[in-house]
Amino acid sequence: SPSTSRQQNHPPGHYGLTSPISLAPPNGKDHIHTQKLIEAMKPFGVFEDQEELYHRTTVLGKLNNLVKEWISELAESKNLPPSITEHVGGKIFTFGSYRLGVHTKGSSDIDALCVAPSHVERSDFFQSFFEKLKNQEEVKNLRAIEDAYVPVIKFEFDGIEIDLVFAKLSLPTVSDDLDLRDDSCLKSLDIRCIRSLNGSRVTDEILRLVPNLENFRLTLRAVKLWAKRRGVYSNIMGFLGGVSWAMLVARICQLYPNALASTLVNKFFLIFSKWDWPKPVLLKRLEESFLNLPVWDPRVNPSDRYHVMPIITPAYPQQNSTYNVSVSTRAVMVEEFQRGLEVTDEILKGKSDWSKLFEPLNFFQKYKHYIVLTASAFTEEHHLNWIGLVESKIRVLVGNLERNEFITIAHVQPQSFPGNEDLYKQSGYVSMWFLGLVFKKAESAVKTNVDLTHGIQSFTDTVYRQASALNILKEGMKIEATYVKRKQLHYFLPAETLQKRKKQRVSDINQNNSGLQCKRSSLGESCLDGSKATDSRTPSNSSSLNKISKLDISTAETERLILISWPNSKSQVSPTEMEATVALRTSGPPIGCTIPGYNTVCQLRTCFVQGQHKLSGTLITDPKSASPKQHYSPASKVSRLPTSAECPQKAIDGEKARKGGARPRRRLSSKELPDSSSPVPTNSIRIIKRSIKLTLNG
Repeated sequence: SPSTSRQQNHPPGHYGLTSPISLAPPNGKDHIHTQKLIEAMKPFGVFEDQEELYHRTTVLGKLNNLVKEWISELAESKNLPPSITEHVGGKIFTFGSYRLGVHTKGSSDIDALCVAPSHVERSDFFQSFFEKLKNQEEVKNLRAIEDAYVPVIKFEFDGIEIDLVFAKLSLPTVSDDLDLRDDSCLKSLDIRCIRSLNGSRVTDEILRLVPNLENFRLTLRAVKLWAKRRGVYSNIMGFLGGVSWAMLVARICQLYPNALASTLVNKFFLIFSKWDWPKPVLLKRLEESFLNLPVWDPRVNPSDRYHVMPIITPAYPQQNSTYNVSVSTRAVMVEEFQRGLEVTDEILKGKSDWSKLFEPLNFFQKYKHYIVLTASAFTEEHHLNWIGLVESKIRVLVGNLERNEFITIAHVQPQSFPGNEDLYKQSGYVSMWFLGLVFKKAESAVKTNVDLTHGIQSFTDTVYRQASALNILKEGMKIEATYVKRKQLHYFLPAETLQKRKKQRVSDINQNNSGLQCKRSSLGESCLDGSKATDSRTPSNSSSLNKISKLDISTAETERLILISWPNSKSQVSPTEMEATVALRTSGPPIGCTIPGYNTVCQLRTCFVQGQHKLSGTLITDPKSASPKQHYSPASKVSRLPTSAECPQKAIDGEKARKGGARPRRRLSSKELPDSSSPVPTNSIRIIKRSIKLTLNG
């Protein structure tokens, strides 16, 4: 077999930078545990059947023909000699999970590389080829991300998701037998083409550096499934992508060359839970080349010294595949490594089974504090472009937040969720991301002021400026960041998403981590829609986002949010008289980025409580900024709370019945807070400022 011959050609001691930790062969128990691991993974659809494999092969063949046709047409349009036009060629290479042989059943995408001859420019790829794809009936959800570290066109081709990158070679033609492993193919190329080529070159090199392909692939399948289930699989969000997980697994295979998958998975968690980061993970020694291209080397490159979890690609020019990882995301992953070690130790001792390893992370119960980030656009095409850009920059928000001296962890959930019906009605297409926050505990009884304004505003400004520079900023494209507590998440997500559950459908884990999108017209059970009429926790007539401003007056909370004095306000209210949940809204582009219809600025929406936690019935409004009644959505340009007249009558009647009639309002205990069936407090005030400050009690 290929794996056997590979072992014969490369003695085990020659894999990696060090000699193996163990050469012990597998025993009977190892075979049993490995078989149980395979059985535990089957329900999750990680093994693709032959029919799906054939479909992927067919799609790639069609795409390859499309590329050749486009390159030939482009040669004719540029008046190249017929002798060249007839043989210009062009070729599609695959890399990533498909090339590694670990692609999953159902929704696993294909990473592909379009290699073109010298007459094809990158602008041609993102313009004329993009238009050619757009005209194909089989192509859906087409969008281009030109400013990415590796520029890419994303689309679905006959149901198969494809991420297509581009590289042109310094050759007049590209033949079908082109071999990219030769370093000479990198000669005279720009850095973006080199990065694109490296995807294929790195994948092939990983396969060459592991002692046993079968054991490597099965272990990698298990690790990738675990990473997706535990919410740590996403390069773009600051965790690890497929190639990084593959290199970590390959390193374990080098250290235990004769071990089966069950042992390798356990050793994976053992080694990397104790790894001395930022010590780099290397599959082989760094190489030099006559091309003199920049490689990862913190001794020479100051920027490389700031990488917190370096995993270095084995193909020249060697690069760090984890440049997006932040202090927060590394901390989350190390915590998961430690849990994985504990679980697999129990499994190998016979005290547990493999299903426990793949239990999903209960992200929405893990933290007390969250930021809800929404991106909305009026049309599906605009929305796809918009969320691609927003998603690629969320790690900037994570970095901004974790640099706040009072924030310990800023943990983003990689999966996006569709907005509920209230959001869809006002904003067209909406996607939401959630970030969990951990604040440092205040020392003794001293109150600590925390300002999140700059970090969030800097992030939204970055996105808008980038969109403006790329000329994709359209009317209706908006970003909003809202702070909520855990108990308020049910206004955004359905109960089944928030509930702690150990089992999950295969279709749930096969959702695209780069964003689950549901059209307004097709919202159904498969979409995470929290505004169904059958859900008694979700209001039917007023926007759920209004409800997040309901006061949390729990005296048991150790961390309370207190509204600090607002600059230039006509009236100053003492922090002892007002406690609020504050939502920071960034509803429009910053100065310098203008599009038709945008006159909005950052808005803060607050709900006040006067005096000794009493809910006053007086409506506070600013006559100068009064506006007609309307339901709030993230797309609205004026943010306010609804009046009592706007509250659902059914909810009001239910509240009266629950309290035994229209009695005077009383102070609520921490266990008797208003729930989603309570009317929204009628106190409201609108403040349009660029400031948000939190106070953490000691």
